[in-house]
Amino acid sequence: MEDPRKLEEGLHAAKKNDDDISNENNEHNKSVTKSEPVAEEKREEEPPLVKQKAKRVATLDAFRGLTIVLMVLVDDAGGAYSRIDHSPWNGCTLADFVMPFFLFIVGVAIALALKRIPKVSYAVRKVILRTLKLLFWGILLQGGYSHAPYDLAYGVDMKLIRWCGILQRIALVYFIVALIEIATTKLRPTSLDPGHFSIFTAYKWQWVGGFVAFVIYMVTTFSLYVPDWSFVAKDDSDKLEKFTVICGMRGHLGPACNAVGYVDRQAWGINHLYNQPVWSRLKACTFSSPDSGPFRKDAPTWCRAPFEPEGLLSSISAIISGTIGIHYGHVLIHFKGHAERLKQWVSMALVLLIVAVILHFTDAIPINKQLYSFSYVCFTAGAAGIVFSLFYLLIDVWGMRKPFLFLEWIGMNAMLVFVMAAQGIFAGFINGWYFKNPDNNLVNWIQQHVFFDVWKSEKVGTLLYVIFAEITFWAVVSGILHKLRIYWKL
Repeated sequence: MEDPRKLEEGLHAAKKNDDDISNENNEHNKSVTKSEPVAEEKREEEPPLVKQKAKRVATLDAFRGLTIVLMVLVDDAGGAYSRIDHSPWNGCTLADFVMPFFLFIVGVAIALALKRIPKVSYAVRKVILRTLKLLFWGILLQGGYSHAPYDLAYGVDMKLIRWCGILQRIALVYFIVALIEIATTKLRPTSLDPGHFSIFTAYKWQWVGGFVAFVIYMVTTFSLYVPDWSFVAKDDSDKLEKFTVICGMRGHLGPACNAVGYVDRQAWGINHLYNQPVWSRLKACTFSSPDSGPFRKDAPTWCRAPFEPEGLLSSISAIISGTIGIHYGHVLIHFKGHAERLKQWVSMALVLLIVAVILHFTDAIPINKQLYSFSYVCFTAGAAGIVFSLFYLLIDVWGMRKPFLFLEWIGMNAMLVFVMAAQGIFAGFINGWYFKNPDNNLVNWIQQHVFFDVWKSEKVGTLLYVIFAEITFWAVVSGILHKLRIYWKL
């Protein structure tokens, strides 16, 4: 998985904090006293900044928590179990569901959050501020400034900083989808007309936004001419060498000459792209495939090249994931019956899955996370819809909430777990206290003596370490913080 191979929501990107909203609204109300009848009358005429606080959606928190758990699992155990790590190119593994799941969550949360904010200017300010916060944390954590958990150094060469990343993509999708939702506030229906497709026509402008993103991505991907390009990387003798990739084509969906990579090289510069792409695990690059390994002597030059998995053009395609998520949120708002909600969600998910399977197995548009292909959007959004519906059935319909409480706790503090666990900041802090040499630290001692030595297997030990020392540990921490009503919010 791309470094840091990690994920708001993603992380609370679109998660509106109810307490903050309520406090701000209370402050606004306190500014007008009862002794001022004129001002009070004016206040009654104007819509409040925020509508009355709504009950949290346990299903959404649990789904967010599940996605965080998957992210930690594939990031830290993917090296031992390459089958759950990102697919080297075409195909979809467990790790490839994490990003679109977060974007789906972003969409659902936007629908619920902005439903409670009728004042447009206030909503726009909050969206812009949250977007800037996500960009800041994304560049700080994924731009190269932090080297946690094992490299105790910090700082980044601005000539090599990585501008794109997981939080940056989430920020873009959140910003676009939320602004469309805000801009159509006055067009938002209070009730739907009869008919299965009324929910689509009622929010047609959100779908228009998704369709525009689809057209931009598809036209650029299949019509943009990709010329030859060069890059500098280390050769087998660890010396810097200039390599050239021969292209001169259009509509190519392979690693070397696709429009997605070309747009990023032109937009950001090749030195600012991710320099450890997963395509290096392809059979064309290494005999160790699907694991990482030394390059073959006859490996193509592009095997050593950088590639940005969260780049500009692929992020435009990712807007569709957010659009589908916001549709699920609209269904949750307008349909009050469990059966009707599930009918809408599951039918939409099945259609998406069928479209994806047809596109992939006819080789029209393969499922590809690195390109964020349309079939990948459909497949992962359909999977998200199925999982979301299953959680809703278990938690909200059948009332089986207790088994998923740990996921709710993690989901309510997703940003904390993302930074501390997925980005390795907490482990890096612990590693900073070592004896004689940096490798002699508590984290390595626990891994070696509690897990590796006991199970006589590094693979099994790694998996159990991730499950108990990371996921279980942060579930407990998140539960304690929830009891104390402490949350890390953007």
